[in-house]
Amino acid sequence: MQNFIQKGGTLTLLFAAGAVAGQAVLVGKIFGVAVADVAAGDTGEAVTEGVFELPALGTDVAAQGAILYWDAANSRLTTTAAGNTRVGVATVAKANGAATATIKIDAVIA
Repeated sequence: MQNFIQKGGTLTLLFAAGAVAGQAVLVGKIFGVAVADVAAGDTGEAVTEGVFELPALGTDVAAQGAILYWDAANSRLTTTAAGNTRVGVATVAKANGAATATIKIDAVIA
């Protein structure tokens, strides 16, 4: 196929804000996890599929399979849809008080 570019599991993105390896990033509607440290204004690689443990709102409770959203203002996952971007689903239940959640990143962000 002459028009095939790449599989898309890892994308080169322009990071408006800097990021460290393993940090979640949202660029428009593209959500991923930085592969390496990237300075603000530079391009870098982000993994856009897979399962990751990421920071989450401690007071949220999420059942396995619950929809998770990215709260860009606070750089964390949440179960609150209003004002946030859907980014995936919980792969294990998250209890109240847990500072992280395990997420399977959505293939398509709506």
